[in-house]
Amino acid sequence: MSRNTGSIAVEPIARFGTFLGVYTPSVLTILGVMMYLRFGWVLGNVGLPLALLIVLLSSGITFITGLSASAISTNMKVGVGGEYYMVSRSLGLELGGAIGIPLFLCRTLSLTLYAFGLAESLAPFWPSSLVEPPIQLMSAFIIVLITAVAGRSAELSLKLQLPIMLAVGASLLALLGGVLSGGYHAPEMVPHYERSAEAGFWYVLAVFFPAVTGFTAGIGMSGDLKDPRRSIPRGTIAAVLTGAFIYLLIPLLLAITDRVTPEELAVIDTSAPPIWTQVALLGFVFVYPGMWGAILSSAFGSALGGPRVLQALANDGLAPAFLAKTSRTGQPTLATWATGAMALLAVALGDLNAVGRWVTIFFLTLYVTLNLAAALERVVGDPSYRPTIRVPWYVSMTGSLGAVVVMFLINRWVCLAAIAVEALLYLYLRRRALRSSWGDVRAGMWTATARFALLNLRKLKSDRARNFRPHILLFTANPSSRMALVRMANWFNQNRGILTLCQLVRGNLLDEQQECTLGKTSTLLEEMDSALDEHGMVAFSEVHTVPDFDVGVTCVAQATGFAGLQANTVMFGWPEKRENLEKLLSMMRALSRTRRNTILARLQSWEEPPVRKRIDLWWRGQQHNGDLMLLLAHMLRLNPEWKSARIFVRVIVPRPSDAGAMERRLRQMISEARIPAEHEVIIRPPGRDANQVIHARSRDADVVFLGLKECAPGEEPEYARRIEKLVEGFHTTIMVRSAGPFAGRLID
Repeated sequence: MSRNTGSIAVEPIARFGTFLGVYTPSVLTILGVMMYLRFGWVLGNVGLPLALLIVLLSSGITFITGLSASAISTNMKVGVGGEYYMVSRSLGLELGGAIGIPLFLCRTLSLTLYAFGLAESLAPFWPSSLVEPPIQLMSAFIIVLITAVAGRSAELSLKLQLPIMLAVGASLLALLGGVLSGGYHAPEMVPHYERSAEAGFWYVLAVFFPAVTGFTAGIGMSGDLKDPRRSIPRGTIAAVLTGAFIYLLIPLLLAITDRVTPEELAVIDTSAPPIWTQVALLGFVFVYPGMWGAILSSAFGSALGGPRVLQALANDGLAPAFLAKTSRTGQPTLATWATGAMALLAVALGDLNAVGRWVTIFFLTLYVTLNLAAALERVVGDPSYRPTIRVPWYVSMTGSLGAVVVMFLINRWVCLAAIAVEALLYLYLRRRALRSSWGDVRAGMWTATARFALLNLRKLKSDRARNFRPHILLFTANPSSRMALVRMANWFNQNRGILTLCQLVRGNLLDEQQECTLGKTSTLLEEMDSALDEHGMVAFSEVHTVPDFDVGVTCVAQATGFAGLQANTVMFGWPEKRENLEKLLSMMRALSRTRRNTILARLQSWEEPPVRKRIDLWWRGQQHNGDLMLLLAHMLRLNPEWKSARIFVRVIVPRPSDAGAMERRLRQMISEARIPAEHEVIIRPPGRDANQVIHARSRDADVVFLGLKECAPGEEPEYARRIEKLVEGFHTTIMVRSAGPFAGRLID
């Protein structure tokens, strides 16, 4: 059973603006652990040109993703969950859930990453007389401490970032002062991976990449912002540009200073002070406070963002409902502790580099989806998509493709595994038949595709034989009890045409019972769709309110479809009363005037018709009924249930002298039609009429095709009596009337 995921949850109290709510957590997460503890290692292994290339590649992808996220955020009211909220409301809840769970893992692993970084920075202060610093144990303690503070108050966590930002700025100025006050040497221009990065360039990029992922920290606070639509784009873009500028400046400074050698930069020694302390003025005084502050700020950003993703997943029914509960201060306390528990488990991954690679892969999958969402929204061009920041679709698509390429080059197997995990999550959520109360870009995408196809189809001449498809409009009073009739219609179009199932309701939409009539129409439509799904049938359902059935049939038949996909064939089940059959014959005359073919199907029972081995087609050689009957018989035989059936085309001639000409005509018709069928010309025996001959030959056939003539006004009662007698005793009879020259005629 599908579940409605549009439940209303208590929203946290929004109170943060652009600077404190988005820019500060984003820029401090960018200028965090990797900047202090791994930037020198990057430069020492790859050299200055490749270090700058790593910064440009990483910052380029994040900048494009920041633009895409900003565009989406300015087009909607962003709620709790940040990136997850935007993806799920753009690409649908299933894909949002598939990316939301990895996003939660991103935030969780980021908390572990920053805990490892803080533990490494504290390791030099570990008493040397004791055992080596227990980095993993220290990381676990840091995670518990940060989780406790974040779960208590987001406001306290964010306000602590102001003095931290001052400390980070002071450390950067100290680094600049140290370089300018010392000696210089030529930068190293070639890589030396043998020093400490034997896995090569993409390994180094994977370790560094989490440094630039911090711009999403502000987006993760979307539920706590006063004005997310305004704050997210401004704060995000400003943070990305700030980080890119500083990250391009730092390798230039480290590459030219003679205070450290490239070999020293490449060394990772957790028992020694960070390399920055050897370069910056008063390094211990300025570097440690800035580094600790930046790492703590980044950790707090992850500790605040991860629970809010989990809270949003719970609000949408993708995580246990209790995780959506908030405290009196508006904090998702339970989700915060769940995030902390997951981060503790991730400590088992080993060290900073190992966690960093996993964080990179998960963040890149997120960037792929965010950019794809923005690109599709732009391409589809829904009227509701009116962002104040306009990003060309090809820019967002470039960011998406770039993230995929980088993911693959870092580790093809981890890339494929991440994609497989998200695909499995998506398929699982699809199976749960999640329904959302909002629209998403998929509907617009299919609408745009359908519009493009229909406009091109309109330009073509779809009335030629090669283009003919049986677009069937099936009228039935009770579809759930006549599924065999629907199945037969499905067999006739064999997934090559369109089947529309229509039920007419007698009524007048202008009278006082309008609301009652509309309610009944909606109920019938739901019942029809449910019946089709239950029996695995593919068809469109329609319910129309008409004042009169006879007029309603012709009006609906003319109005159904457009742009070359109009219903060209109208199908009815066999009526139980003769007067209803007479009405159908009269309606058939009107349908012929509108160039709609008519099929009248009589099944032995309304249960599933027997599937056997023989299809008989009786042709009088007049009009164009034979062409349409032969095409329908061929379409029927294309279905797996009928693939072993044989088609027999039979013709009755009154005299032996007519047999030869008819034989040649039949042989030529079947040959030119290229339909595997056998033929038989029968000379009517003296004293026997055509009905007797037909019954004698086709009594055991599984399906018998017969032509219908267009009778003149007033002839309906007599003709109804005749065809009732004709079809009596057959398993299944399909009577066909081709409306004038058959548009799909098999022979020109």
